[in-house]
Amino acid sequence: MNAPYDGDRGQGAGGAASPGGPPVPPGAGRDGSTPPDPYLQHAYDDDPYRAQDLTAQDPVDEALYDRAAHPPPPPGTYREPAPLYQQPPPAPHAPDPRIWAQTPPPEPAGPSRHLPYGDRPATTQFVGVDDLVTRASDDRQEPDAFAHLFRDQEGSGKPPVPPQPEPAPAPAPAKGGGKVSGLLKSSAVMAAGTLVSRLTGFVRSLVITAALGAAMLGDSFTIAYTLPTMIYILTVGGGLNSVFVPQLVRAMKDDKDGGEAFANRLLTLVMVALAAIVAIAVFAAPALIHMLSPTIANDVAANSVAVTFARYCLPTIFFMGVHVVMGQILNARGKFGAMMWTPVLNNIVMIITFGLFIWVYGTSAESQMGVDTIPPEGVRLLGMGTLLGLVVQSLAMIPYLRETGFRFRPRFDWKGQGLGKTIKLAKWTVLFVLANQAGVLVVTQLSTAAGAASGQDGTGFLAYSNAQLIWGMPQAIITVSVMAALLPRISRAAHDNDPGAVRDDISQGLRNSAVAIVPVAFTFLALGLPMCTLLYASSGTEAARSMGFILMAFALGLIPYSVQYVVLRGFYAYEDTRTPFYNTVIVAAVNAAASALCYVVLPARWAVVGMAFSYGLAYAVGVGVAWRRLRNRLGGDLDGAHIVRTYARLCMAALPAALVGGAVGFGILELVGTGALGSLAALICGCLLLLGIFFVAAKKMRIEEVNGLVGMVRGRLGR
Repeated sequence: MNAPYDGDRGQGAGGAASPGGPPVPPGAGRDGSTPPDPYLQHAYDDDPYRAQDLTAQDPVDEALYDRAAHPPPPPGTYREPAPLYQQPPPAPHAPDPRIWAQTPPPEPAGPSRHLPYGDRPATTQFVGVDDLVTRASDDRQEPDAFAHLFRDQEGSGKPPVPPQPEPAPAPAPAKGGGKVSGLLKSSAVMAAGTLVSRLTGFVRSLVITAALGAAMLGDSFTIAYTLPTMIYILTVGGGLNSVFVPQLVRAMKDDKDGGEAFANRLLTLVMVALAAIVAIAVFAAPALIHMLSPTIANDVAANSVAVTFARYCLPTIFFMGVHVVMGQILNARGKFGAMMWTPVLNNIVMIITFGLFIWVYGTSAESQMGVDTIPPEGVRLLGMGTLLGLVVQSLAMIPYLRETGFRFRPRFDWKGQGLGKTIKLAKWTVLFVLANQAGVLVVTQLSTAAGAASGQDGTGFLAYSNAQLIWGMPQAIITVSVMAALLPRISRAAHDNDPGAVRDDISQGLRNSAVAIVPVAFTFLALGLPMCTLLYASSGTEAARSMGFILMAFALGLIPYSVQYVVLRGFYAYEDTRTPFYNTVIVAAVNAAASALCYVVLPARWAVVGMAFSYGLAYAVGVGVAWRRLRNRLGGDLDGAHIVRTYARLCMAALPAALVGGAVGFGILELVGTGALGSLAALICGCLLLLGIFFVAAKKMRIEEVNGLVGMVRGRLGR
């Protein structure tokens, strides 16, 4: 008896015959058809040799080519590659000198000789054998050992999938927050505040000169007004300006309260110390005046006026220190503008005060007022106005501190709170400013003596101070603003032991400030005379001309003075205050020795001019010493070649500009005269020619910092 048919068993027996039909091969269905093998189907559909596809006939590329991810183009659509070796087509536009490497032209869409399968150059990543080996384990493992072959063969026989439209790019985030943009923004805010402050300070100087003249009375007030600043810098000012910023940054970074307790202790300590210093200084005012200027102290009337002025001005020491500490707290918290803008209030108060004095008594040329004829009420008015200006300047910082969340609470727990280390660091800074002020003291004594000996207005200490005020404005507006924004960043890089970042920031500060410092220095050299005859005409033509010659002697010293300021910030970032002290001793010694030599050798009429030149010479010597020491501190690399090349090329561009501008300015003065109209015409024409020739020469020389500045200005103007 036969068993019923079992298809599965028959199939497993090796191919039993079906009733009434031929034998069925293994794996065949009931109708005798053979199902396609999933591992072999479409394996030979894409034959590169039959399709004459030249790009697919490289066995190496063919083996590594993933057809599932990048389907090949249809046969016959491949364009013949262009010759590989030929000159590239000329660019339609001249290269932009502000960009180091020009953007290459985009690759053509579709197949090309570089990417035959139409890959996008912007998203294609080329890897080597090492990357392929190390990333092989990242592939997802399939359960079937031959499944990846099936996946590739499934995709190889399908027509190419048209590219999907790319999604619209997300809107660009708002600008700001980057390192460079943040630095530029901070520097711009500070530069604007410093510019307004210096301009109002300059107006204050003009009003003081118009009210008191450039003779003995003006020198007496200038000595008394300078005395509090000297004492403040000698005691705590140097440490507050340079040492405490890194300390505040570290306290904000390391302390749990963000450094608020440290700042309160520091502010309390400074207030107590400054109050004691003010009490001692007011009592010792006659001795201090005699120390600054024996010439004034030996004149009874001049000494009386100077001591009275000094006792009104000396309490400003307290408010100077409070203002600086509050400003450094704000700087450490990333708020840079208040410290530069609040001095404007002080200048406005003083301008109003001296304006009232002129309104009541007239200008110096009208009243012919001297040290023996100035009324006590006038001395009292000027003294109280000077003190009120500093009080307003300090109190104006309080709203800015409250805005940052800082609340002042007096704290006297100074012991064991890290202030000892800060005071130890400030010790060398105090010695630093002591050496610096020693040179200033020598110049003050010699200039007042030279002014009295010459018998001419504009040859004494007031003329020296006025010329130095004009000369120092670019330094305060440009270099100080840039480095004040850079100093917290340099301090953090030094704290993280990153000398490369410190070097780059110092190099950036030097080169960026040089773009303005160098042409301004040559402008002072070429046009110092018409500048002063225009600004100080109220003091008399002869006094104004003397100030112009002093400004011309100061001029080129602005370059080493600016470099010295930037280089010393590198030492302060590493909390090294000893090296700046030794460097300043050298500068002060050279300045004092050269000034004394000028006083002895030159006529009294030109002695102060020689002292102004000695000031720049001393800083040129100091730069050489400080540069070498900082370079060794940073591992022998200070980007010197780049910096020196920038300064040299800027000077080469400024020299012919100064020659042409100065010649035109002096020619106009000779033709028109040194009055207000002639001085204004000489200054405008000379400056336009000088700056125009400088920027044309700098552009031809492709000085990258100048081109970058021009590009930034054009971008701001929307051109």
